[in-house]
Amino acid sequence: MTAKEFKDIFYPSIPVEPGIYKFIGEDENILYVGKAKDLRKRLNSYFQKNPAVFKVKLLVRNSVRIDYTVVHSEHDALLLENTLIKKHQPRYNVMLKDGKSYSYIRIRKENFPRVEFTRKVIRDGSVYFGPFTSKYKVNILLDLIKRLFKVRTCKLNLTEKNINAGKFKVCLEFHIKNCMGPCEGLQSEREYNEMIDQVKNVLKGHFKLVKDYIVDKMHYYAGILEFEKAQEFKEKLIIFEDYQAKSTVVSPSIKDLDVFYIDSEDDCFYVNFLKVVNGSIITAETVKLEKNLDEDKESALRFAISHLREKYNSISPELILPFRITTTIENIVVTVPRKGDKFQLLEMSRKNVRYFMIQNKANKEESKRTTPSERILNTLKTDLQMDKIPIHIECFDNSNLHGTNPVASCVVFKNAKPSKKDYRHFNIKTVEGINDFASMEEIVLRRYKRLIEEEKELPQLIIIDGGKGQLSSAMHSIDQLGIKDEVMVIGIAKRLEEIYFPHDPVPLYINKKSESLKLIQQLRNEAHRFAITFHRDQRSKKFIDTKLKDIPGVGEKSISKLLRHFKSVEKIKEATFEDLMIIVGKTIAGKIIKYFHPLQSDLL
Repeated sequence: MTAKEFKDIFYPSIPVEPGIYKFIGEDENILYVGKAKDLRKRLNSYFQKNPAVFKVKLLVRNSVRIDYTVVHSEHDALLLENTLIKKHQPRYNVMLKDGKSYSYIRIRKENFPRVEFTRKVIRDGSVYFGPFTSKYKVNILLDLIKRLFKVRTCKLNLTEKNINAGKFKVCLEFHIKNCMGPCEGLQSEREYNEMIDQVKNVLKGHFKLVKDYIVDKMHYYAGILEFEKAQEFKEKLIIFEDYQAKSTVVSPSIKDLDVFYIDSEDDCFYVNFLKVVNGSIITAETVKLEKNLDEDKESALRFAISHLREKYNSISPELILPFRITTTIENIVVTVPRKGDKFQLLEMSRKNVRYFMIQNKANKEESKRTTPSERILNTLKTDLQMDKIPIHIECFDNSNLHGTNPVASCVVFKNAKPSKKDYRHFNIKTVEGINDFASMEEIVLRRYKRLIEEEKELPQLIIIDGGKGQLSSAMHSIDQLGIKDEVMVIGIAKRLEEIYFPHDPVPLYINKKSESLKLIQQLRNEAHRFAITFHRDQRSKKFIDTKLKDIPGVGEKSISKLLRHFKSVEKIKEATFEDLMIIVGKTIAGKIIKYFHPLQSDLL
């Protein structure tokens, strides 16, 4: 995808709202998932002229489209982003992160487990929560856990044997009431592990379970008249509810449900699906359905519900829909909200359908305006990250046989089709022996020096048949002529169809099914064919240019027949009259014998 395509096709329809975005590759595989406070502004940043990170350039080059999902807040986007990264494992989410790794919260595997911040995931049996893209948010969670649950921070080995032996003494954390003293046996392991279970619920987003735990403890201590402890848990409840009000993705009152919204345009229905688990959006997708002759919105929505719930293995007991439908799903509640949190979810789904329709319409209009050749060249322009569409492409190849008759070819394609009148072949003049690199440097220099002198148009793209060596040699000539900024030069290596760029050690791998790679291969194969044909002609001429031509009455056709059969002049010289007569007839055979063996000719 190029910056121009992004600006013309995608940019106008991207909303100025928080959400997540996905870069999609040729095979519909997700290359990268990201989050944004402002989708339009964030996505636009990927298409600046000179991205600071080369991998950003690779990501943009390998993408064919961008999908996005609108959510309520940046925090919602973070949670949905993490879910999608874990699910799809996009290639560039690892490659594009900055120097620091993601943040995690670790619950250690040990007696009386510690809860701590880390940037490394080690397979040591500990439980990890994350990744979190912001250490600030991790610190907020750790601070909340510290205020709600008195989890130890010391590194003591709190085995039952060590505790019973009285090896440890309580520290300052116990005296300032941040720890309950498990090191001296003042807190049982069962009671401590109950707290750890609630810490896990906080980190998983299971807020209702945490709230129920705190409320139960508050009522329990009030029931046994320990009002100080009851007041302590009441304060914890206030702290937790304050955090929950700021951070819950949807609402603390919403549990598991599926949200669907449907709209139609022309001959298609568009359906958005949001899967909500424990108040968090964990899946979002918009699908397009082609209309049947007699299909209405209700039947299309019914089909989409069945298809998407099965696809995502959803067993949510409630559906949020824009209108009521009859359904065959057992034990399901259908809600058509008019206000409140559930209505806000339905509105979010509606927005995603609307933006999807706008984007789809822009894509259709763009595809109508392009011919097959334009489409292929636009794809090639995108894959190679070119500034211009490569209307004029030239490809070079060398050919030699054990260092003899070294030649080269240049084939020309215009508008993705061969322009045979512009094909050129070259005899190598300044290079002796086998030296493909020097030969390539010579012919590229000769070709474009002549075009410049004749004031003819240069190609937008030059393809060199070969890897980094041939490409570097070609670039010596390009630099010498001072046209480096006017043309793009690439090399294609045959083994893995790798595309090399000058001064870039990392090759580009274009999808094997891509039309742009097929065009490059067609150019390469045509250049190879043209070079081989010219080389064969040159060899034939050399064979004919022998002393056979000095024999009176023996023409080129006869010479060609003799050379094809006997392979060399020496073998023709040694042949008998009968052998020669079979190939070229009695008269010509006699002339050859007379020329090479004058004494034998008298016997004929």
